[in-house]
Amino acid sequence: MAKAKAHPDGEAVVIKKYANRRLYDTERSCYITLDDLGTMVRDGREFRVVDAKSGEDITHNVLTQIIMDTETRGETLLPISFLRQIIGLYGDKMQSMVPQYLEASMAAFHKNQQDVRAAFEGALGANPLAEMARRNMELFQQAAGAFMPGVAANRSQDAEIAALKAEIAELKAELAKQDK
Repeated sequence: MAKAKAHPDGEAVVIKKYANRRLYDTERSCYITLDDLGTMVRDGREFRVVDAKSGEDITHNVLTQIIMDTETRGETLLPISFLRQIIGLYGDKMQSMVPQYLEASMAAFHKNQQDVRAAFEGALGANPLAEMARRNMELFQQAAGAFMPGVAANRSQDAEIAALKAEIAELKAELAKQDK
C-alpha cells in the first residue's frame, strides 16, 4: 500500500456521510460509494469521514463497514480463528494494547512486502527470504515479551550464561567495595 497522501493543503480529505447513507467527497464535490473509499485507501489517500449533521468523526465505523462489505462479497482476508480472537479481546484487560500491537504487526508485514519485492529485483543479499523469516521471528518474540508477561523471547543458553556471569561479576565487585 502506498504512503497516505493528504489533501493539497495538508489536511485529510473530508467525506460527509448523510442520514440517507450517502457519502459526499468535499474535495471533488461529488457523491461517492464505499467502494470509492476502498479505492482511496488502496491509493494511499488520507481522508476523514464525518457525520454531516453532528460533525462526529465516524471514520472508524465506515472503514469497518468497508471491511464487512468486502468480506461479505466473498473476498475473505480475515480467518475465522482471527475474528474469534479479536472478539475475545474485547473487554480483556489487554484490550488497550491490541491496537498498537496490530499497527506494529501490519507495519512489519508491509515492510516485508517491500523487502520481497526488492528481493525479486535483486536489491537484497543472497537469501532475502531467510533473512525476512529470521527478522519476523525476532519481531514476534519481542512483541510476545512486551504484551504477554512471562513469555520472554527465546535467547540462546550462551547469552543467558554470559548475562548471569556478568551479573555475578558485578555483585562480586560490589561486595569487594563494601569489604574495603
